[in-house]
Amino acid sequence: MLNLPETIKMVITDFDGVVTDNFVIINEDFTMSRKLNFKDVMAFSILKKNGYKIGIISGEKNSAIEILAKKFQIEEVHQNIRIKIDVLKDIVERYGLSKDQFVYIGDDINDIECLEFAKYKITVPHSVQKVKDVKNIQVTHSNAGDGAFREVADCLIG
Repeated sequence: MLNLPETIKMVITDFDGVVTDNFVIINEDFTMSRKLNFKDVMAFSILKKNGYKIGIISGEKNSAIEILAKKFQIEEVHQNIRIKIDVLKDIVERYGLSKDQFVYIGDDINDIECLEFAKYKITVPHSVQKVKDVKNIQVTHSNAGDGAFREVADCLIG
C-alpha cells in the first residue's frame, strides 16, 4: 500500500514503463504504438477531477502522451527529454511547490536524479534495480501499464 500525504498537489511521472508496460510495437511504417490500460487512463481523469495538477516528463515522444494531454488538459507535458532533473526542478519552481507537495514516479536510470530529488517517490515492480535501490522509494503493487498509475491516484484520493 502506498503512503502519500494530503499535502500532495501535483503528480509528475515518466510515461513508458509507468503508464505503459514498457513495450512498443514498431509498425512497418516505422511508427511506434503503445497500449494503455484504461485503469491508468482513468487515473488522469480522477486526478484532474480532484484538483491535482499533472506533469509528464518522458524520454520519448509519442502520440499517446499527446492524446492524454489534450483530453485531460495536463498542465506539464515534456517529451524527448534526456536530462529530466532540469525539467522537474523547473516545474517545481514555476508552481512554487515544496517537497511535500509533489510526487515523482519513474522506472529507469534516466529517472534516478528526479527520484532522488523528490521527497515522495514511487516506482513499479519491474523497474530496474538501481531505481529500486533509491532511498525511501515506494513500489506499487500493480505493474506498469496494468494499474500502477491508477494505484497512485487511488492512494491520493482515498
